[in-house]
Amino acid sequence: MGLLEGKRILVAGVTMDTSIGFATARVAQEQGATVLISNFGRALSITRRIARRLPVEPPVLELDVTDPDHLAGLADSVREHVDGLDGVVHSVAYGNPETLLGGRFLDGPWDDVAQAVHVSAYSLKSLTMACRPLMSPGASVVGMTFDATVSWPAYDWMGVAKAGLESTSRYLARYLGPEGIRVNLVSAGPLRTIAAKAIPGFEELDEMWDQRSPLGWDPADPDPTARAVCALLSDFFPATTGEIVHVDGGFHAMGA
Repeated sequence: MGLLEGKRILVAGVTMDTSIGFATARVAQEQGATVLISNFGRALSITRRIARRLPVEPPVLELDVTDPDHLAGLADSVREHVDGLDGVVHSVAYGNPETLLGGRFLDGPWDDVAQAVHVSAYSLKSLTMACRPLMSPGASVVGMTFDATVSWPAYDWMGVAKAGLESTSRYLARYLGPEGIRVNLVSAGPLRTIAAKAIPGFEELDEMWDQRSPLGWDPADPDPTARAVCALLSDFFPATTGEIVHVDGGFHAMGA
């Protein structure tokens, strides 16, 4: 019997099969969950093709987490496939690489910063509230972050957006805890996803990360991160909320 046997999980933000979202969907299915995935716009057709590479081809929902109409209709869209949700994965982030990343912090324009915060941080609240009618006590929301307690080379305004995400998760944990809904984040080390490739200079972290992580780090392997997400979606963390679980080879705990 799998860790997520009988669970109904929505993974929002699956594009390529190298993404954390895709790896999470795969591991969740392997652990017995019924999985739905989402994307929107031009990426939606890619997601539909990629979905066929999962062990079981899941329903693919069109969902822009910044679109009020999409959010308002999400519960009905989910109910076309399952009668509720036990888990929601927020694997969504965006910052304009031409204006906000790669050493452009001092020049980042507000409109682009606002978009990054909306997509990468506020949307955790938006997605969770859209799914709230589908969730019962014991449900779990898990988001993805990149340690926002320090500044990173090239990460710039995405680091600020992730700091907002981390704070948002704590407030959601506060307000949804009385309903029995847990909200946690997984802080992964650098992974070679499409999002990471869009950050100029971000690849320089790879070698340093492997050298300083006591367990080592493989930036091409999202599986450890996906396993942690699925563990938090399971019933094995019934009293854990507002937490950030590091899956980074131990890098975050080491000094220079």
